[in-house]
Amino acid sequence: VAAVPATASAPEDFLVIAHRGASGERPEHTLAAYERAIDQGADYIEPDLVATKDMRLVARHETEIGETTDVGTREEFADRKRSKTIEGRLVTGWFAEDFTLAELRSLRVRERLPGLRPANARFDGLYAIPTFADIIALKRAKEAETGRKIGLYPELKHPTWLLQESGIDTVDLLVRQLKQEGLDGADSDVFVQVFDIAPLQRLDKMIDAPLILLIRPEGGPYDEPGMTWAGIMTPTGLAEVATYADGIGQWMGHVLGDDGTPTDLVRDAHAAGLKI
Repeated sequence: VAAVPATASAPEDFLVIAHRGASGERPEHTLAAYERAIDQGADYIEPDLVATKDMRLVARHETEIGETTDVGTREEFADRKRSKTIEGRLVTGWFAEDFTLAELRSLRVRERLPGLRPANARFDGLYAIPTFADIIALKRAKEAETGRKIGLYPELKHPTWLLQESGIDTVDLLVRQLKQEGLDGADSDVFVQVFDIAPLQRLDKMIDAPLILLIRPEGGPYDEPGMTWAGIMTPTGLAEVATYADGIGQWMGHVLGDDGTPTDLVRDAHAAGLKI
């Protein structure tokens, strides 16, 4: 997703958004990955947020943490392994929402895709799981160091499912954190992105920070089984999105055809007043 912020020096400026940090050079969703990205010039860093058992937002690619930490080697947590159906997909492992923050802090991060990013595996065991508060503190420290604004682009992972499954309201947790940090305003250099409809509609009533509806390549939003992404990306659907969100984060294949020819999506989204 790219959009021109109010602080941009010229209309033709564009944003560099570090997806999960500099995840090609450090294990993703670590403070090291975010700092590396900022040092390389990223305008925004993008943490995926899940929640702990004691209601703290932490950065992980998914609620399942066996893939990205050493929890599977920790005998004291062996009995936490279980299977859950997440938005229709059966997942077996260890889940952030079954751990307190203190327990998660005792784990160490490992590279999620060592076959794709083998150099990152040399950092396995070095880093802890950061909280969203840690990431905000890093943002402010790097702003003081560099003299430039560093934006945050958090994504709430599976907020509807988490509320249904565990009673954890990550929308409320995020709003409280943003307000506490003074980052809930329209000019706060924060975008909030979600794949679900209802959480964005709630957020629209609670904060002024720009909101982005994420769009998968196929299917539809989990919390609206009667809707499809294809229907949402029509002029009528986009006009409805514009009543609660400021932009969409679509798959590249929705913008360009296989031969590189542009589709109508950018034109239609802009006509609805949405950023792309």
